[in-house]
Amino acid sequence: MAMALQVAGGAGCRVPLPARRGQRRRASDATATTAKEEGGKVALGESGVAVTKLGIGAWSWGDTTYWNEFQWDDRKLKAAKGAFDASIDCGITLFDTAEVYGAGVSGAINSESLLGRFIKERQEKEQVEVAIATKFAALPWRFGRGSVISALKASLDRLGVSSVELYQLHWPGIWGNEGYLDGLGDAVEQGLVKAVGVSNYSEKRLRDAYERLKKRGIPLASNQVNYSLIYRNPEDNGVKAACDELGITLIAYSPIAQGALTGKYTPDNPPKGPRGRIYTPEFLTKLQPLINRIKEIGGNYGRTPTQVVLNWLVCQGNVVPIPGAKNAEQAREFAGALGWSLTGEEVEELRSMAREVKPVIGFPVEKL
Repeated sequence: MAMALQVAGGAGCRVPLPARRGQRRRASDATATTAKEEGGKVALGESGVAVTKLGIGAWSWGDTTYWNEFQWDDRKLKAAKGAFDASIDCGITLFDTAEVYGAGVSGAINSESLLGRFIKERQEKEQVEVAIATKFAALPWRFGRGSVISALKASLDRLGVSSVELYQLHWPGIWGNEGYLDGLGDAVEQGLVKAVGVSNYSEKRLRDAYERLKKRGIPLASNQVNYSLIYRNPEDNGVKAACDELGITLIAYSPIAQGALTGKYTPDNPPKGPRGRIYTPEFLTKLQPLINRIKEIGGNYGRTPTQVVLNWLVCQGNVVPIPGAKNAEQAREFAGALGWSLTGEEVEELRSMAREVKPVIGFPVEKL
């Protein structure tokens, strides 16, 4: 790759951009900004809580079962701290975590604990604004609305805060979902959370949750689902349309398809670990024409493939992508997805090409 350009973002933020060669529409330095400078914020549904147009996912922080090549050490800890600080520097202040990320059998240290530590260390240097989104695990042995409040208080302890901006049901329970939703309402009324949402909810479940909370005068702020250029099930299963209709923000996890859309991986260089079983050489071969076109479009704007596919999601409207950042470099690159926009024609061209790629991963409960 040719020498990279860097464009100043927020204080201390240097957004990396690829060299521009013969592009049709030059992305000026003025547009190469972050959410903090020009992108502004978006409301989480009708909750009144505003967050940056893009957030950072903290699933990998402390994890040793899916990410980090099954090990966690000081080097990775420092890299995660760098991701947090770079995000703040670039004006990205929404961080999504969960009680099960990096916890117990799934990791070395809880992601919530790490996020809480990073926030505290940053606050000791300067006053910063951080919006925390975390989640309740609908484990089969958890019953009733009280289980939600108990889990939330434990999360607050790990995070070191008295309340969070968004609390979500991580997935629908095998049973007891009405009690879980009542627990979300209780959390709002007790002042422990500013907004509540769900995750991996189908259209029917989403509408039921919306109506149950509405009876208490509490808006359902969000539904967090798997959504990317090559996994567009929310468009096909009615979830995106329902979110738009009801005023519920769609939070998109795995927005770069766990790295498959970055252009980093090829049939000769597939990802390692569990992702290698999903994004196989055969799949990556079928993906290459789309990746090549993404690179071409990115070159026209002076943007990386990652920035193009994240911008594609933002262009859908009412969508907040939360790519996972393991280091400062990734966080800075994500910030460069904001402050500019693909054309409508490019958005549809990429969607059309992506239809040739069969989705390979989803969350099973979306179909229930």
